[in-house]
Amino acid sequence: MSGSDWWGIAWLFILLAVNAFFVGAEFAVISARRSQIEPRAEAGSRAARTALWAMEHATLMLATSQLGITVCSLLILNVSEPAIHHLLEVPFGLTGWPEEVIGTVSFIVTLVLVSFLHVVFGEMVPKNISFSVPDRSVLLLATPLVAVATVFRPIIRALNATANGVLLLFRVQPKNEATSAFTVEEVELIVRTSTREGVLTDTTGTLSNAFEFTTKKVKDVAVGMDELVTLPEDAAPADVDRAVAQHGFSRYVLVDEAGEPTGYVHLKDVIDLDDDEYTEPVPPKRIRQLISLYRGMELEDALATLRRAGSHVARVFDQNGATRGVLFLEDIIEELVGEVQDATRRNPG
Repeated sequence: MSGSDWWGIAWLFILLAVNAFFVGAEFAVISARRSQIEPRAEAGSRAARTALWAMEHATLMLATSQLGITVCSLLILNVSEPAIHHLLEVPFGLTGWPEEVIGTVSFIVTLVLVSFLHVVFGEMVPKNISFSVPDRSVLLLATPLVAVATVFRPIIRALNATANGVLLLFRVQPKNEATSAFTVEEVELIVRTSTREGVLTDTTGTLSNAFEFTTKKVKDVAVGMDELVTLPEDAAPADVDRAVAQHGFSRYVLVDEAGEPTGYVHLKDVIDLDDDEYTEPVPPKRIRQLISLYRGMELEDALATLRRAGSHVARVFDQNGATRGVLFLEDIIEELVGEVQDATRRNPG
């Protein structure tokens, strides 16, 4: 082999290393978590501050990485093919094959060998390392990647702008910062693992309830009409007083002759009425209106709706508009913090 062939082999490994750097840096920027990098940056780490900047400009970093990977991939075959080709011509020449056959076989072997090295050592190994230790990888690789992006800024910005323009044509909003927040499922796994390992205590079950809460719907918590203690819509304060004495609840849904809920009344709405109003129907202005919620609504959306309306009770309806029950605010809260006792309710006996 000539000196140029040896340089060709040397450049093959140099370009593989550079390609591996760009691949590792690309996946490190995407995989790293801000929650792990920010404390280091606040402590004064320059590498951490650079890593945060790279994560906040993810599309620019990806464009830099892709440009580097593309250039390296093109150069690898052009530089290494002649050198390896010449290396293989010697043993293949001993076979007595025609030069055309030797040239073709040498090219195929070179292509397979270079592709193997490129895929394994230039792509898969650095990618898996960045996935395995993303925080350490981004601290190590972000600084040189940002330096490359700074040197080739005009070219990279032009490529990035072109890519974003294509996305906008398809009505896809480009995203600049890498997603570094945890999903609900990831947080739930962290809490469960931490609890199992003894580094987190959830004796009340509040944390576990919070995760289950996000998956429940109104129908899972609503009380069916046949389970409710109701009063007729023309009930008097005396009826409310008796119901409180008998059942202990402070709120009662009022229903019409067909059994449909028309409103609800709270004990404090009638407790201050005069004696002459005690046996008369509750004044309409003292009856609270029911809002209506679809039984398939997410429970957290139902909670937000009740809070906006300033209501503690809601009528629950199905897809046909038929009443299927009533939802109480305290029942939603119980899904988060456990049992909530009505202040007016007494223990049996």
